[in-house]
This record gives sequence, C-alpha cells and structure tokens, in this order.
Amino acid sequence: MKKFWMSAVAAAVIATASGCTSYNISQPSAPVDSAVKTDLKADVSVGEQISGQSSVSILFGFLKLGGDTQFADGVAYGGESGGLGLGAFDPVSSAKAAAAFKAVKSSGSDLIVAPRYEVTVQDYFIFKTVDVKVVGNKGSINSIR
Repeated sequence: MKKFWMSAVAAAVIATASGCTSYNISQPSAPVDSAVKTDLKADVSVGEQISGQSSVSILFGFLKLGGDTQFADGVAYGGESGGLGLGAFDPVSSAKAAAAFKAVKSSGSDLIVAPRYEVTVQDYFIFKTVDVKVVGNKGSINSIR
C-alpha cells in the first residue's frame, strides 16, 4: 500500500510540475495613421457586359483543394468570412478575386465597372464548395489627368 501512495504522490508531483506555460509581453503601440491624397482623375469608357467565375473546395474550413492560381488585387468587399478569420484562408475572397481576374483578362479591359458578385456556398459540414460569378461592365482607361 505504501508503494501505491508513493507512486500516486510522484505522479501528482510530476503532473503539477510539468505543464504548459504561456507568456504575454505587452508592448504599447500607436496606430500608424496616414492618408494618401491624389488629384488624379481617370477618364474611363464603359463598354459591354463582362463576366467571370471561379470555384474552390474547402476541407475542414481552411484547407483549399484546387481552385485558381491567378487573382485580381484588391477584391475584398466583405461578405462571408471563411477559414480561421485570416485573410489568407478566406475562400470567398479568394474566389471573388479569381473571378474578377478572369473577367478582366478574358475581356481585355482595365477594370470592372459596377461589379456584382453571386456567391453560392454548399456546406457539407467538413467539406464545402464556394462558387462565385461576377458580372459587370467593361471599363477601359483612356487617360489619367
């Protein structure tokens, strides 16, 4: 019986002495606030309707399976957020950016005027598919003053 209690005490000491330790070092900081002002105006001619679409599959909410490899920059208008709350894991934003890239690239335009996104998410608990279609008008920049 004495061996049992000694073993139990040794196990309790080991369990309490070892464990996870977390450190947090706070650093006071101030936000960097800057404003960029330009007096440039673009002369954009609006053309016919253009469209593009993209699809991506997500496993466990953050592992992207397949999908596109080329994206338009700056296409993040909010909406449903996926993954872990990190921009790199947001399947909706990446599918929107890929659809916008395809629309601009296939039409030979410079930008999409008044883009409208149709997002369809099919969620099967551990697996989901995100389909995005963008429709807008072809925008060509004639000059920038």
